[in-house]
This record gives sequence, C-alpha cells and structure tokens, in this order.
Amino acid sequence: MTARLRLSRELVERLPSRVDERGPVRVPDPPPEYYPETATRLIDAVPPGEGLWVFAAGSLIWNPRFEEVERRAAMVHGWRRAFCYHDARMRGSPKTPGRMLSLDRGGACGGFVIRMAPDGLEDRLVALLKTEPPVPPKWVRAESEDGAVRAIAFTASPDFPLYDPEPPLEELADTLAAAVGHLGSMAEYILNTVLHLDQAGIHDPHLWQVQDLVAERLERLG
Repeated sequence: MTARLRLSRELVERLPSRVDERGPVRVPDPPPEYYPETATRLIDAVPPGEGLWVFAAGSLIWNPRFEEVERRAAMVHGWRRAFCYHDARMRGSPKTPGRMLSLDRGGACGGFVIRMAPDGLEDRLVALLKTEPPVPPKWVRAESEDGAVRAIAFTASPDFPLYDPEPPLEELADTLAAAVGHLGSMAEYILNTVLHLDQAGIHDPHLWQVQDLVAERLERLG
C-alpha cells in the first residue's frame, strides 16, 4: 500500500446500508434489439482464438457479473476514471443523489482486463450489457505485463442523458460522502474499488484523493 488508506469499513458503516427511495427513470429503455445486436457486433470483431476481454475500472473489478477465465492488471491510455454520471437510483436517491463512475476522455486508467468464459458468450455478454448504461462499449488497447490485449470498455458519452462532467474535488467529495441508494452507498463503492486496485499495486492518485476527502466528511459524523 502506497500510503495509509483513510476510508474504512467503520466509516462506511456510519451511513445507512441502503435506502429504498429511487428517483425517476430518466433514461428510456433501448429497443429490444439493442442488446443482442450490440453483443453480436462486439463478438464478430474478436479475432478467432483471442477471446473477449473486458476492461474493468470500477465495480466490474470486484463484482464482474460474468464468469471469468483470466484476469490481468492493465493500463489503458486515453481514458480516465471520472464520476460523471448522475445517479439518483442505484447508489444515490432523490434526497442524496450520487455519481456513477465511468471512463471519460483523456488521461490514463489502471484497472484489470478480464477474459470472459467462451461458452455461451453471447448470452453472457447480453446479460452484462443489461447491467450497464445503454451506451455501446468502445474498444481499447489494454497494456499488461503479459502483453497488450484489445478489450471492450464501458465509457461515458456526453450525449447520454445522465452525463454530467465531474465537478471540483471538494464538491465531488460532498456529494459522494452523502450518497446512498438501494444498492448501498458511494462510500462503500469507493472503498471496494480502491482496496482491490491497491491489492494489485495499482495507484490512482485521483481516486486516492477522493477516498481521503470522503473519509474526512464521514469522520465528522462522529
């Protein structure tokens, strides 16, 4: 660990574990054909014998939601972690809205590339797509100690209705420290992500600052 982690389970537990209130649906469901057509297009772009890799930058690191057969620490350039999607339904509510983490343009991002199990690949990919915002994934080059792989990544789109550029750090920390939804708190989400990255020797300076400032605010709760 590069420095002492300030955010802890004890601090996270000062918040409610979850709340039932959910904000209105602001994003209409995509047409039924979106999921199978997107999955087919992505699978068809995979060279024979290479398998489908997914770049994980947030919750996919500790909750991949699909069967994996291989995982590597990796770096992607041209994208960075950013809390750039408004959230009043998942880890936020109308009273305490949060911000979902995604990959926004610019910079670089350390994370993991995860190879999906090949059997029933289309069904697995469709199921994964349904857990993410309906924005088609982009192909990225992920560099690891075992070589570079071409992977799909769930990235932010400025055209998506929930997109909202990340605010200044202090304002961001105020929002994230208070946000709780039916899936839990943003503080818990941040802690899980930082811990798993740190265990793999991946240090994200921005995320590290965020966890420190969120912890500072939770400490004030007493």
